[in-house]
Amino acid sequence: MTDPLDFSPPLLRIQEKPPQPLAGWMLRLLVALLAGVVLWAALGRLDIVAVAEGKLVPSSYLKIVQPAEQGIVKEILVKEGEAVQAGQVLVRMDPVATDADVKAIRAEYLNKRIALRRIDAMLGARAVTVFSNRDNIESNVLSADLVIGAVLIPGAAAPKLVSRELVGRMKPGAVIVDVAIDQGGCCETSRPTTHAEPTYMVGSVVHYCVANMPGAVPRTSTYALNNATLPFVLALAEKGWRAALAADPHLKNGLNVCRGKVTHRGVAEALGLAYAEPDACLKA
Repeated sequence: MTDPLDFSPPLLRIQEKPPQPLAGWMLRLLVALLAGVVLWAALGRLDIVAVAEGKLVPSSYLKIVQPAEQGIVKEILVKEGEAVQAGQVLVRMDPVATDADVKAIRAEYLNKRIALRRIDAMLGARAVTVFSNRDNIESNVLSADLVIGAVLIPGAAAPKLVSRELVGRMKPGAVIVDVAIDQGGCCETSRPTTHAEPTYMVGSVVHYCVANMPGAVPRTSTYALNNATLPFVLALAEKGWRAALAADPHLKNGLNVCRGKVTHRGVAEALGLAYAEPDACLKA
């Protein structure tokens, strides 16, 4: 049967024909979705989860726990998530490296004691020897009329053992002779001077810091230097430098640079350069 509205003008057909129910439900659904989006944007909360490699750093109450020196963990005695008690042992370290350090320190201590005993035997009652530490240095410097700084670390800068503050507390008219000035001096107030102007004052303390002090007696110091170095010079001339160094460990210890590489550990550390073993350079 033909619908009479099919022959109506298009406008009349739109006005008179009822709309399809599906279109109405689609419109209602879109309005509901739009309203839900608006409500979620106004009242909802968005959680952002970022995934990246790194470490968690809390914003407050932060304390970094790390060892002064690295070690080797031999055994972990707790499990993940396990509650621990105060004083409980958590890990067991490998004692090999620590034992080696302890033995080295003990051997160095014994060597220093032997050196002190040797000096005592040489000087007898004319000198009193003490270990070099902060307390002994401070007490002796403050009571001294004359302080002679004679610190020597072969190839390296001399450590600053006498601080500027300690110099300010010395007795008025006291004298500091810093023999270590060629290696930078062992007093914070030391600076190189010459034989023409050998001294200067810091507060009420006289400083004598002439570089190359033996130059004051050139003839005597030249004889002394030649007597000490002539055997090494003859060995170098007779055997050649490579054979002479290989045959005499004391001469090899004086090797600073070989084939463009620094072969003295103290010099390398002072200059911030890489250190190379002397034996490896001699065999190259």
